[in-house]
Amino acid sequence: MAVGGSWPRFVLDGELVEANDITATTTLLNFLRERQELTGTKEGCAEGDCGACTVAVGELEGERLRWSAVNSCIRFVPTLDGKEVVTVQGLAGHDSGLHPVQQALVDHHGSQCGFCTPGFVMSLFTHYLELGDETPTRDGLLAALSGNLCRCTGYRPIIDAGLAMMNYPAPNRWNVEDAHAPERVARLRALQRSDSLTVPDYTAPRSLAEFASAYAAYPDSLILAGGTDIGLWVTKQLRTLPPLLYIGDVVELNTVMRMQEEMLIGAAVRLEDAFEQLVTAYPQLQELAVRFGSRPIRNSGTLCGNIANGSPIGDAIPALIALGTTVRLRRDTSVREIPLEDLYQGYQKRNLVPGEFVEALSVPMPKPDTGFAFYKIAKRTDQDISAVCAGIAVTLNEGLVEQARIAFGGMAATPRRAINVEQALTGKRWSEQSLEAAARRLAEDFTPLSDMRASAAYRSTVAANLLRRFWYESQGDCVTRIDAAKPVQVNGPILQ
Repeated sequence: MAVGGSWPRFVLDGELVEANDITATTTLLNFLRERQELTGTKEGCAEGDCGACTVAVGELEGERLRWSAVNSCIRFVPTLDGKEVVTVQGLAGHDSGLHPVQQALVDHHGSQCGFCTPGFVMSLFTHYLELGDETPTRDGLLAALSGNLCRCTGYRPIIDAGLAMMNYPAPNRWNVEDAHAPERVARLRALQRSDSLTVPDYTAPRSLAEFASAYAAYPDSLILAGGTDIGLWVTKQLRTLPPLLYIGDVVELNTVMRMQEEMLIGAAVRLEDAFEQLVTAYPQLQELAVRFGSRPIRNSGTLCGNIANGSPIGDAIPALIALGTTVRLRRDTSVREIPLEDLYQGYQKRNLVPGEFVEALSVPMPKPDTGFAFYKIAKRTDQDISAVCAGIAVTLNEGLVEQARIAFGGMAATPRRAINVEQALTGKRWSEQSLEAAARRLAEDFTPLSDMRASAAYRSTVAANLLRRFWYESQGDCVTRIDAAKPVQVNGPILQ
């Protein structure tokens, strides 16, 4: 891997900084607190769960900036090159007083012990910018604050503050217009590189060809995307990582292409953007979109990164397998495409040759007469790992099951299709009797383990019940079905 080059440069609370003499895995949180003495940003969990470390990150998107709340505790500093970072200490001006978000929290008694407050401020601040002239809603606030925990359990006054924050006079700085000001855009544009950023043990290529060539030449490198998984290897497992190859600056991989028959999602597309596009095509994935981690995690992590990791309880994988997703793999200039389920050969074992990486996902667009659903079973609604998750897709032809694709997470060492269940359904009339006969074959497909999230017996029972739930919903009213190539809400069964 290349060594040397200039250090990361970014705007921090209005000032240009060059993060010299850092390591590839220096977290933004440690940089802020130890190097910049910005101790208003707190460390609570160091794993992206509690939100006490939340900051706002702005990056160029055309002639505007895109502002996102991110967890600074697991975000590596080199990935911020060419961006703008705002901390809780950068909001209030010396001459303009508190920002409306801060003042609203004061007036509504939104701070108790105060440790989590800076993170709540920054999540509310990014939501404030998102709203523009719109009025905040409770549901919108709950989504924006999904990554912030208050251990004093004082959420009501915090939500009250969020509902009131737009009632305060717009400040002279950090209003919506200021956040996208031409001079701010120009400042970041001047920081953009035409070549790779290289620091010791870290390289950030700018083009797909350069990235693929670098990984083929150095296959022992570790591909870094959002760091929402790899970050914990550093902060929790204290691992020394191999050289990092950052995928987030590869322009060609940061796109979603919607065509007539497929949707291509590039490897650098963030979860929030990927889910937005997927839900447009498949409204049934709305539950997955809002329950997949928190907003700050989805603002950093990538869908392809989650797919490449292949966690046994990765929620997106069963849903995408059920839809017939294929994965495009690349090694230097060679490209091959395989079914997503064939990517996983065992626990943390993937069907990849050295130097090969996930370039994109190809998700089929909706088809006529195909019903689809996603289910997640966990102890909590938000920020919880699944005990069992399922993606189920069934295509009918004149009342007979023409095709069934059923995949589960949490039931085996990898997300996997229920092949025997699918075979038992295929060619049969879509009826409760055929469904029950197929459900009995789950034991041939899975022998789940017991762990802290659920027992083996519970998982087996739940998996069968999710099949039953899908059948009952296919018979009921006011459920989503797929009609031709466009998902619509109808008063009728999910399958006809």
